[in-house]
Amino acid sequence: MIFLDAAATTPVRREVIEAMFPFLTNQFGNPSSHHELGGTAADALAVAREQVAAALGCHAEELTFTSGGTEADNLALKGIALARRAADPRRSRVVISAVEHPAVAESADYLRRVHGFTVDVVPVGPDAVVDPAEFARVLAGGAFRQDAHDAGPRVGSAAAGWVPGHDVAVASVMYANNEVGTVQDIRTLAAAAGELGVPFHTDAVQAAGWLDLDVQGLGVDALSLSGHKIGAPKGVGLLFLRGGVPCEPLVHGGGQERGTRSGTENVAFAVALATALRLSEAGREAAVEQVTALRDRFIDQVLERVPPARLTGHRTRRLPTVASFCFPGTSGESVLLELERRSIICSSGSACAAGSDEPSEVLTAMGVEREVAQTALRFSFGADVTSGQLDTAADELVAAVERLGNYAGAGTGLRSRRKIQ
Repeated sequence: MIFLDAAATTPVRREVIEAMFPFLTNQFGNPSSHHELGGTAADALAVAREQVAAALGCHAEELTFTSGGTEADNLALKGIALARRAADPRRSRVVISAVEHPAVAESADYLRRVHGFTVDVVPVGPDAVVDPAEFARVLAGGAFRQDAHDAGPRVGSAAAGWVPGHDVAVASVMYANNEVGTVQDIRTLAAAAGELGVPFHTDAVQAAGWLDLDVQGLGVDALSLSGHKIGAPKGVGLLFLRGGVPCEPLVHGGGQERGTRSGTENVAFAVALATALRLSEAGREAAVEQVTALRDRFIDQVLERVPPARLTGHRTRRLPTVASFCFPGTSGESVLLELERRSIICSSGSACAAGSDEPSEVLTAMGVEREVAQTALRFSFGADVTSGQLDTAADELVAAVERLGNYAGAGTGLRSRRKIQ
């Protein structure tokens, strides 16, 4: 089996298992307990938090461990929006991009439906890039709007008592897209929000291990991570929340995580996330160089050997790990199943939208026709992927499409392998 679905999940690293194992067995204490076993757990939790803080370039007290990236996104969007509107009822707008993960998009929609916020959506170009000028324009008031009254773009002026952007509770743009791999200019977007005093959040779940996570350099006010994308177990994530940014907790109880997220802390998984992040950051530079070269070679092979193939996402501003395509004229699901029969494991899109018959909202937001969007496949790589594996995957993709007979003249239109530099 060749596993090319690392954007969905990754195996737990052996070093991570070894680091977390004591806290699942003999060092099983509750970090809130006032005895030696609890103290050992509390110390381990503190060390894990410091390790993550070192990787992100922030203070340990600015970090909240969560159950995953989805919870971290929910806490950032809902928590910041509700807290800022409680302080000033005029802050009733949420700004997101059109290509957000469902954890962000659905959180924004919840704020609209249940709490009466207005959601303004920043459109993207055909490569899924958010234009910073368009983002700034939406922050200032004009947008594709989703609210209870289907209101149009806001019109106003400082002279009329309305200051552009000051009615925005929170803005969020994904660092790197999970479906097509496009990387956004987060520094510029965060700066635009900062100029208007708007807290800026980014979902960095796919970026971890591959892109710079220095929150000071990025200029973000909140950042979400997930453990299982970088070799930690499923069920652990993290939210960086810059000091001074208000956040209403979503889970109430004993006041753990400095009151941001109540509930007994999962020490073993916090240790696992910290270990995985430390290891991925240590090997990031070498992994990026190697995997980027392999990704580009694989993309070239697919585009040359399957002539109707269309690359989705930006050609160069993309994660080293993601090669995503549409294959017009095929059934994407049939190709996916045929590849699995040939022991090539990939995806037809985001695992978070599994079971949906609807075309990808990310692709349709990019202007891809609905019928073409339903032919999408995503190949995503781990740091240990090899050129031989990707050559085999390209061969099997050609054979799968040829066997299914979805292209007119497939026997002559598809090309056998030749060396691509």
